[in-house]
Amino acid sequence: MLVAGIDQGTTSTKGVLLGADGIVAPLPGRAHAQDFPHAGWVEQQAPELLANVTASIEAAVAAGARVVGIANQGETVVAWDRDTGEPLAPAIVWQDQRTAPEIARMAADGLAAEVTARSGLPLDSYFSASKLRWLLDHAPGARTLAGKGRLGLGTSDSYFIERLTGRYATDATTAARTSLMHLADCTWDPTLCELFGVPIEALPEIVDDRQPIGDVATACGPATLCAGVVDQVATLYGHGCRRPGSGKVTIGTGAFALILASDGRPEAAPPGSVLTAAWPRRNGRAYAAEGGVYSAAAAIDWLLRIGVLRDHAELAALDGDRAARTGIFFVPALSGLAFPHWDRSAAGLFIGLDAGTTRETMIKAVLEGIAFRIAEVLDGLGFAPGAPVPVDGGLARSPWFIRALADFSGHPLRVRDGIELTALGVAQLAAAVATGTDAADYRPLTDEAPPPVQPMLDPDTALSLRQRFTEARGRAQGWRR
Repeated sequence: MLVAGIDQGTTSTKGVLLGADGIVAPLPGRAHAQDFPHAGWVEQQAPELLANVTASIEAAVAAGARVVGIANQGETVVAWDRDTGEPLAPAIVWQDQRTAPEIARMAADGLAAEVTARSGLPLDSYFSASKLRWLLDHAPGARTLAGKGRLGLGTSDSYFIERLTGRYATDATTAARTSLMHLADCTWDPTLCELFGVPIEALPEIVDDRQPIGDVATACGPATLCAGVVDQVATLYGHGCRRPGSGKVTIGTGAFALILASDGRPEAAPPGSVLTAAWPRRNGRAYAAEGGVYSAAAAIDWLLRIGVLRDHAELAALDGDRAARTGIFFVPALSGLAFPHWDRSAAGLFIGLDAGTTRETMIKAVLEGIAFRIAEVLDGLGFAPGAPVPVDGGLARSPWFIRALADFSGHPLRVRDGIELTALGVAQLAAAVATGTDAADYRPLTDEAPPPVQPMLDPDTALSLRQRFTEARGRAQGWRR
């Protein structure tokens, strides 16, 4: 059985083919545009995303795949006319901050504790609920279509699934990212929907993710969509994490660490972390705690846009001393700070610059700032001190960055390069559904991983540098008003 895993990510759509023998082959990647129409706004065109997903599925089926899984961006949302398939407005991307004032109002009204108790999520504009309400209020014709029962209003996966299979649906791992799903029973929560002003009847069905979702027609015949999964959960599975306490870090547009927290039922997560639903199991469901950094590769893209970094090849050429050792730090709060601070008022900050600061030092400081933030996340989530941590994502290909992360975190890092682990994870979960295998029993990939990158900085120096970064981060917090 040949299975396709499609990863519809923040900047591109990628895929893999997974054979019954465990051999993984890549599918062609497809980039898409991202728009920044106003400060704090991030948008994409949903038809372009759907076209890329469709093209990836067509390529997979042409190669012989008949089972498909799709991973999605998570909190990115779409509103569309379900009769015509036409979106009513651009998709609002997970990085978008336009609803931060509404979230601040809800927090001032004392609603944060109830939102977290029911959904497992902090009250933040990162999650989908306030974005869905914004589309309901501002997308032309949204309320009229809602009154006629024609409004599609959901995370991007529900748009893909509805257009590909005819079934208006999402899955529990993605619904868990909206702030509208009750985490314990994986159903839409009427109280949360009322708090955010999102009509529960407009939301997609949350499917039983032990069963196939539906069939997709292609030029080479039908394929069965057997899994739809939020991207970070798919990556966790692709890394082979199966037991509580195992985890990973993915360093893409943002950086996200997940650690399996419990089996069967949600339990208390580390303070300030995101408790989210993972894959189903015979005894219920796995749950994971997540901590994120909003701007990782996004900060590198910013350096490229403003001309400080000329091309990605410059990252591979970095050498010499750390910027932090010269007192120069960067706080990567371009979209605010996520776990454990949850401060959308924080701003990106260079500090320690003088007339002798070079362009190269500024590039190093940005990479190091991302590494410092990830080190904070690993500590906050309770990764075992000194234990190896699996790492993937675009920035994991930068030796300078990986050495900095190992030094500042104190963790040996097992870098998984050459395999699209998000696409692999959703392919494995689709294969488990197609074969009736419990997700806990599906064997991980057993390829040879390179030796871990070891921390080389002495612990006292690393601690001193982290303390200085903490000072810088404190100066960045609360800046936006």
